[in-house]
Amino acid sequence: MRAAYAKIKGSPQYPDIRGIVSFLPMLNGTVVSAEIYGVTDENSIKANGFKGFHIHEGESCTGTKEDAFSDTDGHYSKTKSMHPQHNGDLPPLLFTDGYAWMQVYTGRFQPEDIIGKTVVLHDMPDDFKTQPAGDSGMKIACGEIMEGL
Repeated sequence: MRAAYAKIKGSPQYPDIRGIVSFLPMLNGTVVSAEIYGVTDENSIKANGFKGFHIHEGESCTGTKEDAFSDTDGHYSKTKSMHPQHNGDLPPLLFTDGYAWMQVYTGRFQPEDIIGKTVVLHDMPDDFKTQPAGDSGMKIACGEIMEGL
């Protein structure tokens, strides 16, 4: 079984955001560990500190001036299910003083399933009901998922 990771970088509007997300195989799933920093207090207050956090189908953290990460496409979903049953739907991150750390186990994917995809941080929390992506708002940071650690 292969492990994977992504180096997180902020969009041009959020250049101070940085971090690392690791994906470790465990049992029939994956332990996701995220450490992200540099989220401004103003942005955290706007969303009560919570930010949407998802695996996306796209392979690249590139995009347009309007959406710096538009090439990440939609949420990763092997079965094309509705939100929040996408394989790539993860719990929101909670930021305190610009920093978040989270670890969660998911049986929705193995690390090798998501190598070549992207992990995205949004500016608003996921509401777990709005289609197709939980009304998480703008993509403010992104990382391309690669094999290794």
